[in-house]
Amino acid sequence: MTDSAPSAPSLREELGAPADPEFALVLPEGWVRRDVSPETEQAMLDAARARLMEAHRPDLYGQIRAQLRESFDAMRRIGAIAHFGPEAGAPDSAYLPASLIASIRTPQPGVPLAEEMAQRIREGATDLHGDRRFVRFERESDVTLGTDRAKQTTVVYLTPIPGSRGNRALQLTAVITRGAEFPADDPALVLMQRLFDGCVASLRWER
Repeated sequence: MTDSAPSAPSLREELGAPADPEFALVLPEGWVRRDVSPETEQAMLDAARARLMEAHRPDLYGQIRAQLRESFDAMRRIGAIAHFGPEAGAPDSAYLPASLIASIRTPQPGVPLAEEMAQRIREGATDLHGDRRFVRFERESDVTLGTDRAKQTTVVYLTPIPGSRGNRALQLTAVITRGAEFPADDPALVLMQRLFDGCVASLRWER
């Protein structure tokens, strides 16, 4: 596994607000941390084009481009600050049917963040296998990929940001996609869930 790199200064920091402490994760081998800027999006498109050309499948580029742009648009809508995935040239084993996204969670109007997290626990969320820094919950959904039916397991991890007085939390969201024919206890799915649990458990805050 590899260590994630810190991000560039945030807009919040540039506007003069107290900066959140930086965080780092131990990532799967071949994975890196990226921002959600247009430059990063284009670099990933260029890498995808090169990879498809090497595989003699340039016909898939249009589909990959649409999926990647949709993904970046969705990340920007939720205010993502980073996402994690395979770096260019990573081994084939690094290309998992999964993603990991980091965003900042702030209180809903009239609902303190601590109360929201307590409500999640009442609804069945747990700590991260004994690590009480995190509230962990997951959900299953049906999706369509092209003409194929699939299922997605979304695992959300929430942890308060040090120094925020409970007003801000780091949210890490892992999304794992599998064929609709595979059950929720499929060994590959369970293994990926354990992988992301381990990545999140490695979280450390840095100043």
